[in-house]
Amino acid sequence: MVLSASGNSWRDSHPVSSLGTGWGSLNLPASRLFGTDGIRGKAGELLTAPTGRTAIEAMQLGAYDYITKPFQLDTLLNITEKALSHSQAIATVSQTADPRVLNQDELLGQSAAMAEVFKLIGRVAQTDTTVLILGESGTGKELVASMLHNTSRRSRSPFVKVNCAALPEHLLEAELFGHEKGAFTGADHLRLGRFEQANGGTIFLDELGELSPGTQGKLLRVLQDRSFERLGSNQTRTVDVRIIAATNRNLEQMVQRQQFREDLYYRLNVVRIDLPPLRDRLEDLELLTQHFLNRLTLQHNLPKLAITEAAMTKLRDHPWFGNVRELQNTLERAVILSGGRTLLPEHLVFVQQPKPDLNLARATAQLEQDLIRRALALYPHQPHVALGLDLETFSQKRQQWNL
Repeated sequence: MVLSASGNSWRDSHPVSSLGTGWGSLNLPASRLFGTDGIRGKAGELLTAPTGRTAIEAMQLGAYDYITKPFQLDTLLNITEKALSHSQAIATVSQTADPRVLNQDELLGQSAAMAEVFKLIGRVAQTDTTVLILGESGTGKELVASMLHNTSRRSRSPFVKVNCAALPEHLLEAELFGHEKGAFTGADHLRLGRFEQANGGTIFLDELGELSPGTQGKLLRVLQDRSFERLGSNQTRTVDVRIIAATNRNLEQMVQRQQFREDLYYRLNVVRIDLPPLRDRLEDLELLTQHFLNRLTLQHNLPKLAITEAAMTKLRDHPWFGNVRELQNTLERAVILSGGRTLLPEHLVFVQQPKPDLNLARATAQLEQDLIRRALALYPHQPHVALGLDLETFSQKRQQWNL
């Protein structure tokens, strides 16, 4: 069966035997072509598919490849020939507009760049291979990690997220590997680290490029043999955990500058997923816009929201340095300004990208306050010990920042 561009079958009016010389020696009865109308393919079938969850499932079902509409006939013929030569079964299910899905964060896209991302997710999800996700802030790195976990055999086991930039080195080590009771002053109970919490499942190490050299070395060992020791213990423990890491930093450049361990980089970079910035996949802008407007309709109990072509043009002309996250925030702001009516260009207010604050004194003060807050939360009995301060100095700083 062959599809028209709209996905409607014209198999009945065009029997396989009368398709002409354009199909050459293709064994068409064994590779009927289906559209994205919700039909699940059988062995030997090639399907045209949308992206996202559909694409991932297609690849996991053994797809050789898939194409999105509109497509060139030459492209279809070329892929069909390759698929038949490899004798692979290809299948898919259609994407739905289930309202329950609209309330969830989901990685979306129909562009060629995102199609490659979805295919790679589908191929690697069922393995235990370490995955490195690279991309700018707001491109959806955590969503990719979630999709890898949720479509894997570990999906019913824990998915543990760790922001490596949120804690200083000495606190991050305890956070990752745990500590025994009495391991240090203030450690009045045993604490399981994130690796043990993720046992049997997946651990997602976000902002990996912010790790200190010392923590990089400890992480390397876990990547090598999944073993570690809790702080205050000599007993080596092993875990069955899949590791997914992400960063918006250029790790190759950091390796060259000796800011990131080369051996750790190669251990992490087994399968690499590069997420394109939104400005490089503007063909997905309309899809993403409609998705977020549908979500906002549900969240705010509004009638179906519409957007004018002039407003869409304004969205297309924006550089989107904040990527999909910026688009989501911009649309929510526009919905509020429009009063829940049709979105016009004047409702789209872009927040100017702030210039970085390079004032060292302010940055140091902010860091000090953040560290004190985290120490109070993690080690309420003796936070000054975790910070490496004597009690008097800690009390002065706490009073200084009114914490």
